[in-house]
Amino acid sequence: MRRYALAGVVAGGVGLGLSELVAGIVAGAPSLVTAVGALVIDLQPPGAKQFVVDLFGEADKLALNLVITAVALGGSALLGLLARRDWRPAAGGFVVAAAAAAVVSVRDPLVDPVLAALAAALAGGGAAWALWRLVGADATSPAAEMPAWDRRQFLGSAIGLGALAVAGGGVGRYLLERRPEPSGVVPTELPAPAVPVAAPPAETIAVDGLSPLIVPTRDFYRIDTKLLVPRLDAGTWSLTIDGMVERPLTLTYEELLAMPLTERYVTIACVSNEVGGRLVGNAKWTGVPLRDLLDRVGVRPGASQVVGRSFDGWTAGFPTLWLEGEGAGALVAVGMNGRPLNADHGFPARLIVPGLFGYVSATKWLTNIELTTLDFDGYWVPLGWAKNGPILLQSRIDVPRGSVRAGDVAVAGVAWAPTRGIGAVEVQVDDGAWEPAGLGPAISDETWVQWIYRWSAAPGEHVLRVRATDRDGMLQEARVTPPAPDGARGYHEVRVSAS
Repeated sequence: MRRYALAGVVAGGVGLGLSELVAGIVAGAPSLVTAVGALVIDLQPPGAKQFVVDLFGEADKLALNLVITAVALGGSALLGLLARRDWRPAAGGFVVAAAAAAVVSVRDPLVDPVLAALAAALAGGGAAWALWRLVGADATSPAAEMPAWDRRQFLGSAIGLGALAVAGGGVGRYLLERRPEPSGVVPTELPAPAVPVAAPPAETIAVDGLSPLIVPTRDFYRIDTKLLVPRLDAGTWSLTIDGMVERPLTLTYEELLAMPLTERYVTIACVSNEVGGRLVGNAKWTGVPLRDLLDRVGVRPGASQVVGRSFDGWTAGFPTLWLEGEGAGALVAVGMNGRPLNADHGFPARLIVPGLFGYVSATKWLTNIELTTLDFDGYWVPLGWAKNGPILLQSRIDVPRGSVRAGDVAVAGVAWAPTRGIGAVEVQVDDGAWEPAGLGPAISDETWVQWIYRWSAAPGEHVLRVRATDRDGMLQEARVTPPAPDGARGYHEVRVSAS
């Protein structure tokens, strides 16, 4: 029985490997693993997002891909056992499974249905051929309980086919994840902004391990629902603004770049971020003010929500009133840290709305902005997350961690309250008094600030805590809450051993 299970696993691996290889080589062909994973994401129950992020952080997509692959290979093993009596029904099972995955894959607007059908035929046919190659000559009747071929020959064939499957799948995945944007329209430099932002402060707090004032693009966190980074064609991309507007508008990428651009430093955060977590970052964003675009189309009375739609229909919405107050600096961003957006962070365009968690505002791979009412719920709201998502006042200790030498120790980190700004940061050692920390220069109230506290560390075990106060005098909440439904609360603390 183990031989047949192994044969099924190898055959399934051949099918998956072919699927990945074709997807990596031919633009528009689907990865069947990714297609099934996307369906799993769309069918997730409330609470699943935070559970997965808590377990895997930014590796959540890799984990889901591995789970889908493991489940597929487990099913392949069962089909292999079915082949003990007759390999043909089992081979048909591989074909049907590939066809079903192909049907699921065409939900993605970037997948070509013809290429999906061809990929499914190749994957299903390849798996069926591999199964026949391993067991078909001997498993043709109910009496066939054991292969007649030499064990060594079988293992050699299985290892050879398995190696080819792994190699093909690995190459395909490598090509998929490194595929460039498909259009020469993409500029190497952004047009000069009409409203440039002042250079950030030259003097920042210099402590090893402290988060930089501006996070490099390559280090910036990425949280979204896409298992593969979408590669949109700037040459065919467009942005439509419609709904409750007087004059619906559609802009091409070149037309958007031709509009007066504005630069802003803005700190954004994911609602899934735990206290002390790393799903937050500060960057310079370049784009067209959302307010200018809405003035151009003319928002009708009664429009109470702005909804951003991604290329595949993913949605996030926030009140129009936010744009009249704290979120007045919202951008349809085309650049990050002085360069055009890359695919990871939403190329060709995304929304950046100061003061709001990304799940209600930061639509990446943006193709539509709809003015509607608050009756509409964005993607995450039906899954148990709050309708409104203002970023909470938070602070984090970056250093020290673990062990330090007794004596003078730099305790440093960052604090943020986008749109309100940081007024003060305090540090507590063990259960002592709260002591003020020094603040680094702030770019603006929309960004985080660095802070530092000089601690005279006595030998022994210690607990360090941090809390912040915003510029309105509001103290960070001490009560502890999980990220769901509207953000984590509580003071960040670390345990340090001094010797």
